[in-house]
Order: sequence, then C-alpha cells, then structure tokens
Amino acid sequence: MLVTLRDSPADAEIISHKLLIRGGFIKRVSGGIYAYMPLMWRVLKKITAIVQEEMDAKGALQTLLPQLHPSELWIKSGRWKGYTAGEGIMFHLKDRQGKEIGLGPTHEEVITKITGEMLNSYKQLPINIYQIQTKFRDEIRPRFGLMRSREFIMKDAYSFHSCEKDLKQTYEEMNDAYKRIFSRSGLKTVAVDADSGAIGGAASQEFMVTAEAGEDLLLISSDGKYAANQEKAISIPQEAIPLKHEKSFILETPNQKTIEDLCTKNKFNPSQIVKVLLFLAILENGEKQPILISIRGDQELNEVKLANVLGTFLEQPILDIRPITKDQSDAEKLSDIPFGYIGPDLKDSVLNNTNSWNKNFIRLADYTASKLENFICGSNAINKHRCSIDWNELGGIPKVSDLRKAIAGDKSIHDSTKIIRECRGIEVGHIFQLGQKYSRALNSNFTNEKGLLESFWMGCYGIGISRMAQAAIEQNHDEEGIKWPISIAPFEIIVIIANIQNELQKKLGEAVYKKLLDYGLDVLLDDRDERAGVKFKDSDLIGIPWRLVIGRDASSGKVEIRKRSRKESEVLEVEAAIEKISEDIFSERKLFERKPL
Repeated sequence: MLVTLRDSPADAEIISHKLLIRGGFIKRVSGGIYAYMPLMWRVLKKITAIVQEEMDAKGALQTLLPQLHPSELWIKSGRWKGYTAGEGIMFHLKDRQGKEIGLGPTHEEVITKITGEMLNSYKQLPINIYQIQTKFRDEIRPRFGLMRSREFIMKDAYSFHSCEKDLKQTYEEMNDAYKRIFSRSGLKTVAVDADSGAIGGAASQEFMVTAEAGEDLLLISSDGKYAANQEKAISIPQEAIPLKHEKSFILETPNQKTIEDLCTKNKFNPSQIVKVLLFLAILENGEKQPILISIRGDQELNEVKLANVLGTFLEQPILDIRPITKDQSDAEKLSDIPFGYIGPDLKDSVLNNTNSWNKNFIRLADYTASKLENFICGSNAINKHRCSIDWNELGGIPKVSDLRKAIAGDKSIHDSTKIIRECRGIEVGHIFQLGQKYSRALNSNFTNEKGLLESFWMGCYGIGISRMAQAAIEQNHDEEGIKWPISIAPFEIIVIIANIQNELQKKLGEAVYKKLLDYGLDVLLDDRDERAGVKFKDSDLIGIPWRLVIGRDASSGKVEIRKRSRKESEVLEVEAAIEKISEDIFSERKLFERKPL
C-alpha cells in the first residue's frame, strides 16, 4: 500500500514530519497520536533488530512489562503526584474498584518491584533487563510528529548491581552499545552530559542527533572534548568589567526598572550589575517556598539548575518553579516588594502579609555575582539603586551555586583556551546511573557478601525507536524527499515498471523483481497503473536507496538504474544492472553489520 501526498500537511512544522506524512509512512489519528503504516513499520522493525542485537550482545535479557501501573508503586517512589498533578505527563485513570492506575511513561517502579521479589542475593547480580514497547506521555503540546508524541515506541533497559563500581561498568557498556546502535542505523550522534530530570540519579548522558529542528540546545567546546545539554552545561563566562567608583552611593534611577534602561541611561555595563530574581518553588508536599536569587546582570538563570539545587537543599523534589511577578504579588498581598529595584538584602518582612505561605526567602547567589567585588544593585526603594556596594555592606554573600545558563562564546571548563559553540540536537537516547533512589524507596533489597540487606544499585537506559526513525530523516533528506541509510530503509531497492500496460515491461519487471529476491535483496515492486513520472517522484520521496526502472529499453533487455544518493542514472543490461546493485548493497550491508565486541 503506497499512498503519497504532493503537498505538506498544514500541521507539519519540520521537514522530517512533512516527509513522513507525504510519503505515507505515518497517518495522524489525533494530536500526538499516529498510526505506523506498512513502510514505517518496516523501518521500525529494522531499527528494533539492530537494538536487539546490540543489547543481546551485552548480555541484556529481553522481557515485556505491563503498561498499566498501580499508583501505589509511584506513590512509594515519590513520583505519582509530580507525574499526574497539574502539568504532569502521565495518563491516569481509575478502575472499576476505584483504584488509581497510570499508563506507563517509564518503568523504573515496576521493574524495581519485580526484581526485588525475584532476586535476593549478590550472587544473582548483575542483571540487565530490557523491553521494547509503546510508552504513553500526556504531552502538553504534542508536536513535530513522532518527535514529541503522546504514544511512541521505546527501548528501555534496567540494570541491577551489588555495588556502584559494577553499575558504572554496565553504564560504560551501555554507552558503547548505544554508539554502535546509532552508527549502525546511519545516525551521526554526539554524546552530551545531561540533567537527570524526573528520572533522577547521580549521572546521565544523552545521545543527540545534531539537526536544526532539534528542541535541545547543545554546547560543545571547539575541540569537541566537552559537550553538554544547556540544562546541564558548565562553562567559564566572560570577565566582568570593573566599576571605576570606589565609595558606595545611592543613585537616583527614575523609571529604570530593567538592566537595559539602567545601562543605557547611566553608561553601565550589565556585568557590573547584580540583578535579583524572585521565584516561588512548589514542593512535592504542596508547600510553597519563596526564593531570592542574585545573579550577574549579563547572565540568565538556568531553572533546571535552580530546581536541582533547591531539591538537594530542601531534600524533596520540586514540582514547579515560577517567577514571582507584580501581578502575582498583588494576588498574594505582597505589595511591599519594590519590583525593578530589589536588592540582594530584601527583607523577609515583605512576605509577612501573605496568607499563602509562611516562610522566609531561601537566598542563593550565582557564582558570577558572588565574585563581584563591588557592583550596582537595587536599593529596595522605588527609583533608587546602590552603586559601588560590596557584599559586606549587604550582610554577606548568600549561598553560592552554579545557577547560570552556559552560552556560546564562553570558555570551556576543561580548557579555557577552547571556546564554547552551540548547535541544536534531537535526543534519541539517554542513559542514567540511578544509584539506589528507587530500590530504597520501594524497599527492594538483596543480601550482600557480608550477609546484610542492601538496596540494589540501578541504572536505566532508554532509546526512542520511533524518534530515531524520524531523526534519521532530519539528517538524510534533500529537496526530493528522504534518503534512508540502507540499514534502516524500508526496502533496499525499488523496481518500477514504467508502463504496466506494456506486456513486455510487465513480464521483464516481474522477472527482475524475482531475481533480486533470489539474490537475498529487500525489494519493492511498483506495478501501479500510474504515470512513470509519478512513480519516479514517489520513489525519491520515500527514499529507497536504489531504483531500477523497466522502461523503453526493455525490448533490448536493458534497464535504467540510479542510486538515491546520486543524481546520475545509467542504462545497463539486466544482468549487469543486477550485479552492480547487489554488489553495492552487500558492500553497504557490511558497513552496518554488527562488529565483534
């Protein structure tokens, strides 16, 4: 079944999404929900086979876990509320008995429970279990086709260990397996340090397909030895420009509420200013915690870093962080806050009138602000700023953390002579060192060598199977359509009968098709009753690596062949054409086959 479209659908924003729809690979059912059509299913099966081979080669065991998860497991791990309340991504429902159930977006809780009930001794460890199945996530804004959909195919693996050293070894093995998987699938990826997010754990690494359509901003050193997602990236910012003034004084700054206004009207540089930001953290227990942050005026706050710092400081997950704005201030009866003129020493008393929370500020400073010897900041009075003030005059430096966004142009932390550059990436894989987070929460233990109960050390490792397929198109396409890597192409060669009404062409086309099958090639026969030009355009659109056309030269026993990656075609005798195509395909297969460990 080959049904293609000439025009791109209105809701398709990026090229890979457009080509998948136009080529008939996927069919939209509803927002973020797609059917995988026959061509796409062949691509997914080929990717899946590569993943299975590499996972099996590392000794991982395949299983299939339930998609329905009882809420009590997620309550024990502390993730139920965060995943289901407000903007949480878990689909959830109640069964006939009134019990809450979630559709699995990930399987840490389920596998931890099962493994804890099956394994009880260090002698049974390590073990690595994986599955390939549909996952569900209630995305607020599903977009970009399979890149951010509500239902998708994923490989997720979970390893269990008796010690951290053993966990790190498997983590490195999975790192190697992932590099092999992406390479064999024809994807160019970069591995970057990443934030562990809601999954948690001590360390994690993302595998990114570099592409302009990527949702993630990657920061990479000029020598390529350091790479990180911006959420995680650490870098050395440009030096601040010193202030010339020596003694502190109050400067009248009427209606100068922004860094830009303050600098323009007083010839300051943003790096000479400490700006103060107010945020409200929503904790897992439902409490609200006000935060006061000091950061250098030329820097931007990284809210992911802030959430991680707060989570450690408060010893509980942060469900949400939102700025305290003037509108919210009015709603919360915080009218004493001098927005636009706030200083790092803003009194906690401005919070005393609110009935929504009863807490003082947690005060944090980004290290860029803490290093300033004298600076400009708000005076906590409308239309006034303080100049050439230092931290001692403000009562000391708040708790210092890395809270800034690393940006292009910064210096790399591994070598200050190397400059950070940026590019965009599509996440196709993510590996985590979970540590004992889930095993402790779910009381999943084993008996160690000393005969004592200990929580499992765990790792988890995910690959987006359906996302990989679309990401491959972002890296492999031209103005005519897709250019599939041969290892994951739905077919290796398409045989086109130019005129199906011509009996000679039809018989020769069917004979060539059968012979190519006998050679062990993956062949599609296009014998539709369509114009030859339509068939040629469709073959380019769907991206089959080789095309063999039975046309006007059929009477002389010749056919036309063309490789999708090239513009030129050539006319050869049937046997010569088959020989050339088969040799090329077998040669490319060797490039993508599994290499010995």
